[in-house]
Amino acid sequence: MLTTTIKRVSLLTACACSMALGGMAQAETQLRVVGNFSGNKIHVEQVERPFFVKLDERDDLNVTYNTMDAIGLKAADALRGLRTGAFDVMSVQIGMASRDDPFFEGVDLAGVAQNLDEQRNVVEAIREKMDERLQERFNAKLMTLWPFGPQMLFCNGEIDGVDDLAGKKVRVFTPSMSRLVEGLGATPVTLQFSEVYLALQRGVADCGVTAPTAANGGKWPEVTTHLVPLPLSFSVQGHFMNLGAWNRLDATQQEELTAAFKEMEQQMWDIAYNVNDDAIACSTGQENCEHHTRYDMTLVDIGESSSQQVREITEKTVLPAWGENCNRISSECTQVWNDTVGAATGYSIK
Repeated sequence: MLTTTIKRVSLLTACACSMALGGMAQAETQLRVVGNFSGNKIHVEQVERPFFVKLDERDDLNVTYNTMDAIGLKAADALRGLRTGAFDVMSVQIGMASRDDPFFEGVDLAGVAQNLDEQRNVVEAIREKMDERLQERFNAKLMTLWPFGPQMLFCNGEIDGVDDLAGKKVRVFTPSMSRLVEGLGATPVTLQFSEVYLALQRGVADCGVTAPTAANGGKWPEVTTHLVPLPLSFSVQGHFMNLGAWNRLDATQQEELTAAFKEMEQQMWDIAYNVNDDAIACSTGQENCEHHTRYDMTLVDIGESSSQQVREITEKTVLPAWGENCNRISSECTQVWNDTVGAATGYSIK
């Protein structure tokens, strides 16, 4: 197991320095951080890891950072790790972790948002209610909310539209995405990102859903032939902090960390807006490819009828099923969603 411990300053040395200065140094607060999967190189190496390195440079914090796969954690277990206090800060793939509370998937239900601007409106609409829910049920505080980007289909075989998905096995990673692909006549196969390449290579899955930049970085175009540029969702992520760790910080520290996490969140949104178009161009061998690996996939021309079909399945199948499941946990679930996300998108769960 490889562990990246960003700062190794001995307590003895720190105390000696403090006594030499004749004063009492502020005690460091330990933050055990679990970040995203290392395969998401842009998010991890360009934003997340540098962010926590910078936090660790503060005199009042001692930050230990690991990617999720480096310590063998599964994305679906993230909320449990926070609730128990096993970790202080975690990067959470919300759709995968929603098995512990379906309410959280309400921020990224498959088919609801049609583009990143709509997804941002959804995030802002439900952010406060998500923070309340996290604190109440999982002993955690919301620090960031951001999307990987449009979750698109990477498939083997001839694909001209969503009707051609009928009978195919499609890798998904959230319950609502499973409902959506079932509505399209496909069979959902739930796999972690690290498992998808081999599944596509061996025919365990015919298609996989992820963001274009993630697919390109994960070399999915080596084992798929057609890219379907129809967003099914946006894979909203969050950085959450254990409330015990948060409450160990004083008011000034809390204010400064809130501002710092807000800056990181904006960087993640910038990636979602700016890098996925290039990833599509590179995966499909277009001349304007710049920053990703070039492949020669076929870019499927998706018409309005496919988008309309997705919206109809969302309204008739995805939303009612999610609402019924969520209301079993909390009778106010669909009402909260209607008042927040529904108001922002024009949908309503009856």
